Amino acid sequence: MDDLPESDAFGAMCRDYHEQGDAFEVIERDDGFVDSPAGPEIYFSTPEQWDDREHTAVEWADGHVLDVGCGPGRHALALQERGHDVTGIDLSPGAMAVARDRGVGDVRRCDVAEAADLDGQFDSATMLGNNFGLVGNAERAPEILGALADATTDDATLVAESLDPLDTDDQAHLDYHERNHDRGWLPGRLRIRTRYRRYTGEWHDYLHVAPETMRELVADTVWSVEDVDREEALYVARLEKA
Repeated sequence: MDDLPESDAFGAMCRDYHEQGDAFEVIERDDGFVDSPAGPEIYFSTPEQWDDREHTAVEWADGHVLDVGCGPGRHALALQERGHDVTGIDLSPGAMAVARDRGVGDVRRCDVAEAADLDGQFDSATMLGNNFGLVGNAERAPEILGALADATTDDATLVAESLDPLDTDDQAHLDYHERNHDRGWLPGRLRIRTRYRRYTGEWHDYLHVAPETMRELVADTVWSVEDVDREEALYVARLEKA
């Protein structure tokens, strides 16, 4: 019997791909735009399949690492292989179960906004796989960044991956940017949900930002962007505490 909630579309997709090697992912946006991104295999990719940007990201991590939005564990496993203690957090029961089954030693159900409630402090935190987007929107970003500051040591590093939403010529995305402008939102703010078979995820905000926008968002926090490794629209940033 399926014990996953019907809202755990991402987890069901991860479970089926892990167990059967076959699944798909559909992302629905609140303007009716529907897309099928790279596919579930990207969440299971190994370092041998990564580009230089992802290798740079794990090299920037140090000590005991908090892997935010760990999913089925591709980055947590690589960090463990490099000798790090890793705590992965996620909200998807299905993805968490897969991560544990694949060998991630410490996986906990925790919203990033509650990261400061985790026991102990972390030497670094990672938001990879574009998971800087979990800040949600410009208004919520200070809360999330503050929670990660409280969860980490005074000299901690935050490694965050995002993509520049303006690096596109797709008219469907450009129209959405204009719609966001009319709302007073950043262009890369998305209202999306994941769908898979009979599972439908909850609507949530997800934020893509250009490097300069990330710098603006962290300006009033303890974090500052110290380095950026960019490949076309995608990039990873290394943030340090001021």
